[in-house]
Amino acid sequence: MRDVRLSRRGAIQVAGIGAAAAGLLGTAGCSSRDDTDTASPSAGPTSAPATLPSPDASLPAGDTSRGADNFYISDRLDAHAVTFRNQFGQRIAANLFAPKDMNRSSRNPAIVVSHPMGAVKEQSANLYAQKLAEQGFVTLSVDHPYWGSSEGEPRNLVAPDNYAETFNSSVDYLRTLDYADRERIGALGICGSGSWVISAAKIDPRIKAVATVSMYDMGAANRFGLRRAVTPEQRRAMLAQVAQQRDAEFGGAAPEYTSGTVHEITADSTAVEREFYDFYRTSRGAFTPPGATPQTTTHPTLTSNARFLNYFPLEEIETISPRPVMFVAGDRAHSLEFAEDAYRRAAEPKELVLVPGAGHVDLYDRVDLIPFDRLTEFYRRALV
Repeated sequence: MRDVRLSRRGAIQVAGIGAAAAGLLGTAGCSSRDDTDTASPSAGPTSAPATLPSPDASLPAGDTSRGADNFYISDRLDAHAVTFRNQFGQRIAANLFAPKDMNRSSRNPAIVVSHPMGAVKEQSANLYAQKLAEQGFVTLSVDHPYWGSSEGEPRNLVAPDNYAETFNSSVDYLRTLDYADRERIGALGICGSGSWVISAAKIDPRIKAVATVSMYDMGAANRFGLRRAVTPEQRRAMLAQVAQQRDAEFGGAAPEYTSGTVHEITADSTAVEREFYDFYRTSRGAFTPPGATPQTTTHPTLTSNARFLNYFPLEEIETISPRPVMFVAGDRAHSLEFAEDAYRRAAEPKELVLVPGAGHVDLYDRVDLIPFDRLTEFYRRALV
């Protein structure tokens, strides 16, 4: 078994929230891809019937109130596991959903959906993709490279440009489907993917509408922490730790991992740690793809996580206009500041949808809270 080390040096406490020195909060993640894809590097897209997972009954149940249904499987949709290449040459894994009664001889609007930072498509993204497909859209739930079933080594690498390219290459793929309308494609990013989808849309006019849910500005979160609680001294200490670990790994040391979701709850666990744990470490949302190990799920590599300090997804967000943008967030979410900042910076047409009583992770899977009606209305209006 590969040597797995979680960084404990340089850990800091920020505004009552436990945060590893390389960044404030990890959200979720899986550490390795499914190695069943044996296609050659030059092979084109692939497609096969999708097998969607069920909750892991061996884990604690978690809080499944308010309709929590991460592993929802619709009986109204066709589901296929597909792969395609991005511009970095990596094979991207996705689930393609379409209504069984869709008219395949016509062109239909499509939406790309991707998962929280470090998570996989089986966590939140499949749920959103299916719920939107039930409303008549072709949807694609995508794994980012270095996570889940998509390619990319080393696993759990932080690579914001590659993550944004996931959305761009997904549009490439959707535009080849004879039942998807090339000119009516939208995109949805959940949590950290709210950053990547903005980055992708700024440079890709083929993305006609952009929505985020429980958005994290992954650059700001790592530079400043929540409510700008990370000090310059703490940031310098983190970078010194990263530099030391880079030297060690170049010399052959095992990689260290950082942030992410804790593996146990103690009396000292913060509210945010408990919130993420209840999803990622229980049967409510835990998922480890084939070839991965639960020990590294949710944890990016320490040395690559420093790249977030150079990441500014909200710069020039106003250039997405006149294409519409929507930001959905819980009014009790610890991450609300990021959606509010994005909304403030974006140009019209724009919407900020605040969900009463909802926290950050609530909008991953609690279908009684998630405003699917607002999202459906937004995409129908934008993708006419």
